[in-house]
Amino acid sequence: MESHIAEIAQHTGGVIGLSWLMIAFPLVGAFVLLVFGRFTNRWGHLLGVAMSLASFAVAVLAFFELVGFGEEQRRRAVHLYEFIPGMVDMGLLIDPLSISFALLITGVGSLIHIYSIGYMSHDEHRRRFFAYLNLFVAAMLLLVLADNYVGLFIGWEGVGLASYLLIGFWQFKPSAAVAAKKAFVVNRVGDFGLLVGMFLIWTTFGTLAFGELQPITSENPTTLAIGLLLLLGACGKSAQLPLQSWLLDAMEGPTPVSALIHAATMVTAGVYLVVRSGAFFFPEGSGAALAVAIVGAATLLAGAIIGCAKDDIKKGLAGSTMSQIGYMMLGAGLGPAGYAFAIGHLITHGFFKADLFLGAGSVMHGMNDEVDMRKYGGLRKLMPITFATFFIGYLAIIGFPLLSGYFTKDGIIETAVHHQPILGWLAVLGAGITGFYMSRMVFMTFFGQKRWADDAHPHESPSVMTIPLMILSLGALGLGAYLVLSNRLLLFLAPAVGRPEELPAFHFTSTPGLATLALVAVGAAFAWMRYGRAEVPSVQPRGSFLTTFARRDLYGDALNESLFMRPGQWLTRLAVYFDNRGIDGIVNGLAAGIGGSSGRLRRIQTGFARTYALSILIGAALLTGALLLVGNI
Repeated sequence: MESHIAEIAQHTGGVIGLSWLMIAFPLVGAFVLLVFGRFTNRWGHLLGVAMSLASFAVAVLAFFELVGFGEEQRRRAVHLYEFIPGMVDMGLLIDPLSISFALLITGVGSLIHIYSIGYMSHDEHRRRFFAYLNLFVAAMLLLVLADNYVGLFIGWEGVGLASYLLIGFWQFKPSAAVAAKKAFVVNRVGDFGLLVGMFLIWTTFGTLAFGELQPITSENPTTLAIGLLLLLGACGKSAQLPLQSWLLDAMEGPTPVSALIHAATMVTAGVYLVVRSGAFFFPEGSGAALAVAIVGAATLLAGAIIGCAKDDIKKGLAGSTMSQIGYMMLGAGLGPAGYAFAIGHLITHGFFKADLFLGAGSVMHGMNDEVDMRKYGGLRKLMPITFATFFIGYLAIIGFPLLSGYFTKDGIIETAVHHQPILGWLAVLGAGITGFYMSRMVFMTFFGQKRWADDAHPHESPSVMTIPLMILSLGALGLGAYLVLSNRLLLFLAPAVGRPEELPAFHFTSTPGLATLALVAVGAAFAWMRYGRAEVPSVQPRGSFLTTFARRDLYGDALNESLFMRPGQWLTRLAVYFDNRGIDGIVNGLAAGIGGSSGRLRRIQTGFARTYALSILIGAALLTGALLLVGNI
């Protein structure tokens, strides 16, 4: 594989020199909305939208300025200040990889901000919600634009904080508070891996700057450990096995949160980390790269299986997110040959999954916040715009020919079959399962007979919610073809991530591609027979062991409880027992012994002179006797 990556050039002029404004705008928005509080209630949501749009405008201008440079000049460094004098400088790296993420974050993020105006219109704390959205966008931009691991880590923790605040936004719901805490705790495990990996990078290479880390030529125990630790961090943030358990519970947050954080942006941070850290994953025969691909393949299957058994429309989409991020991780684990498809799928997924999540929110908006698909049915006639945009997102995610997902996901599958055949064919199986569970969702929601309660009055959402859906569906329609055909995205990303020795060509009639389409068709047909043609029961029937296995998220929570929570509880109880019976027992026993003995000795002090005189006489007699005895000896 070709490892050449363009050198980084210093850049202080033009729009790129002002790229820090991308972060500053939403950060200022969050500051104003949080600090000035209720004084911004009337217009706070508009400020939040304006700050996100301003950041998007800077990203667009920076993108066009970057494209104007020659290929070898498309890595520009913007120095900000010395973070640790003489050791770590803080700056931004504007290159094809970071600007691609910036456009996705600010573009899709701005549409979600606009959608939230309508979705959160009746929430009395809407201003605070937009402050948290702005805070998240600022932190996510810092994560992807930073030119070193320190800046990346600050953004990494920032999005973790914002995610915690947004998942638990409806604090009156105990389930939301528990879900936010769970997400925060599970992500700390991944964050520990990232932090220790950074320590190893510093001690081994003496730098944390991306531009100063050269690709390693052969793997050794230290570089393997670095790669695996970075992978652990990626698994936490991107909800990959074994740190996936937080994602489905995170659906307790408002639906725009699910679209922004758990579909389009934050959960893709792990993929960005792996691609940006390619120097540690791709010496020849890297075990770390193979681990990335295995984790991706396992997670794409696990997420697809979970999605098959969820009646909650948002949790079904959350399982889908797990699965699709698994495809991206699989692509990232294939090196430069899979990078373009992984990032391409990340971008197109940002559009069609945000479309699907916001579409689910539109359905909930018209159904009094009902999330159970068994209580939907026949909504396509009452919500035509929501149905049309949701259906386009559905076709894109299952890989319907010529839509976005068809080009990017099938590109990953074909590349995987070529480089890692077993994992590639598992990805083909995952695509077939995707065809089933996504078709199941569409049929249960929009087709069949109505199953909602008499007090429900389904209706189309206002235009402030449907217009973002239309724009996102346009990306789901044609973006994939534009990125993949003629290798546009691969050639654009090459200065940042390298390129394979041979440019891949998308094959419309490849064996893996045809097998994928066949399995998707089988999955969709099976879903039609079970949920489209047949009557859907309003109550979830008791299923087989496999169904129960999927409904309980593959027993991920039970496994975590068995391996970590319960041993922790036992250890805590043992420590408390030892503290009470051991440490406190010794201290209390010593105190009781001294107190008891002093109490008994105190009884000797009677206060009567004749008793003391008799004691002195007896003592004198004993002493005299002892002296006489010693003298005779």
